[in-house]
Amino acid sequence: MSLIVAGSIIAMCLIFISSIFPPSSGELPAPENPYGISEKTRLCADNINLSLILISENINNPVLLICGGGPGIPQYLLESIYPSPLSKHFTVCYWDYRGTSTSYYPGINANEMTLEQYIKDTVAVTEYLSERFSAERIYIMGHSFGTYIALKTVQKYSEKYECYIAMSQIVDQTESEYIAFDYMSEQFEKNCNQKMIKEFKKHSIRNSSKDLDEYFFSGLRDKAMHELGLGTTRNMHSVITGIFFPSLKCTAYTQKERIDIWKGKIFSESFPVHFSAMSFNAFEEVPEIRIPVFFICGAHDYTCCTALQQKYYEYIQAPYKKIYIFENSAHSPLYEEFKKAELTIIEIKNKISMMNRKKEDNSYVRSNIDIKLEKFYNYATAVIQPPLLNKN
Repeated sequence: MSLIVAGSIIAMCLIFISSIFPPSSGELPAPENPYGISEKTRLCADNINLSLILISENINNPVLLICGGGPGIPQYLLESIYPSPLSKHFTVCYWDYRGTSTSYYPGINANEMTLEQYIKDTVAVTEYLSERFSAERIYIMGHSFGTYIALKTVQKYSEKYECYIAMSQIVDQTESEYIAFDYMSEQFEKNCNQKMIKEFKKHSIRNSSKDLDEYFFSGLRDKAMHELGLGTTRNMHSVITGIFFPSLKCTAYTQKERIDIWKGKIFSESFPVHFSAMSFNAFEEVPEIRIPVFFICGAHDYTCCTALQQKYYEYIQAPYKKIYIFENSAHSPLYEEFKKAELTIIEIKNKISMMNRKKEDNSYVRSNIDIKLEKFYNYATAVIQPPLLNKN
């Protein structure tokens, strides 16, 4: 009898483990459209295999490269939990930064994970996509930490991109943390949450960079933001239940890959690029870019404070710029409000198409004028001769 009971307990444990951490070959769901794509691939860049996920309902759609947040948590994971309309309108490439997620390898040197290296990797992925899909220029989008990478990339290599889409743009993260800290303290005071009031009073983040770092990397910051609906999404009240547990169940990754996601996340906290993102000041470092820019902000985003994003939108110089505020979103608006996200994406695509057509028309007009001028010049030089001088 005891063996039967023990066997039953073991079986129940295995069923439970399988339910929260199911085995998987790591294959993506097959595309429903015959012109679609759903593919995992790798790109060798500077002796490291970068992991890419390509998804689209139609590969004839424009190519969109997404520089995800973190660094550490794969952007595709967010897509799998909160599906967006992106793959309906773009051929989307989600990629994992070197040293993180499925681009994590034991023994990799954390000190090599710099802004310069990440820009170099972004360009390598861009060139791969441009060649594979025969696109002279592609769209690029950043989310949170990824806006730091994408913005610095387009600043240097604007000729490779149609436009830059900034979702939850990092502007001045230290100032953003001050604003968020003060706002959350006020909310907990207003709600008479004595426990959180006590925890917040332990930190003086404006007076000490050490205290700011301790607060930033503590569980208090994330807990407070998600409790108040100011974190990853408006409706996500815990990173554990909203991201960690779903990541264990995500069969788009093998069990090993799911473990590597969290190994890479922990590992990424020591990356130089992580700290340079924290000290980045967009006003000072990127006052202008040479391609159109579209800002997508959640009204309740205090991870990257929306008020700062709006100020930067007003400040930056670009050939064209527009800002979209998602009133019911926090830090991930394109993954939070599907219908508004789709309308926004369509509007951005239409605007870029219109601008490209205008460029082509202007180019055509200039070309015709040049041809006519050349013909007139050739005619004039051939037919019109200077008058002969009278020798008498």
